[in-house]
Amino acid sequence: MNEVRERKKRSDAKRDIKPTIPVQLYECISRLSYITNTPIKDVGVIICKRGLYSTLVIEHLANYFRRDYWASNNTMFIGDSERSTYVFEKGIPKQRITMRFTQSDHDKLARLAYSLDLTISSAVALLLKISVKNTDIVNAFISKQARNKLDPNRMKQLREVVKFINKNNPYQKEISIGAMISMIMEEVKETAFTMSESVKGWLDEQR
Repeated sequence: MNEVRERKKRSDAKRDIKPTIPVQLYECISRLSYITNTPIKDVGVIICKRGLYSTLVIEHLANYFRRDYWASNNTMFIGDSERSTYVFEKGIPKQRITMRFTQSDHDKLARLAYSLDLTISSAVALLLKISVKNTDIVNAFISKQARNKLDPNRMKQLREVVKFINKNNPYQKEISIGAMISMIMEEVKETAFTMSESVKGWLDEQR
């Protein structure tokens, strides 16, 4: 008799979530993808995961919690069933984005969706929208990609440029490395240069 074995699930298996988001939000994710030379689906996942651990993002989402929610920092947000469920804009162009999350992250998103009284897909769309508008999250993402793709010497040069700009900046708000890279990429958006190539070329021009 042949032994029938149950197929084991991979511990690192991932699950798809395919929210439909406003075209403007999709274009923003696409621009971040271009700037960092990272696939769109991966950009979405990274931004969402950073949002889940951002106190500012969760505090904003708390305005829509209809059920209690335990945040990653062990803070409990009290839900209120009398709150209106978040309603997405109607009558605007939208586009589907596909993202793949680990089972662990999927479970976290499911808990968020439960508190928001939304489907997981809709909850992820809302999380993505709120997280992208957090400049700290976006700048940190771009900066991390820069550290991974620029050699140490170039990264040091870039830090020195940003340090000089902030030291002599007549404006109140300081510029971050992430914002600096975004500006550089904006200048060369008509080219096919990668982030590392663009930053290297820009730094060479400053010498």
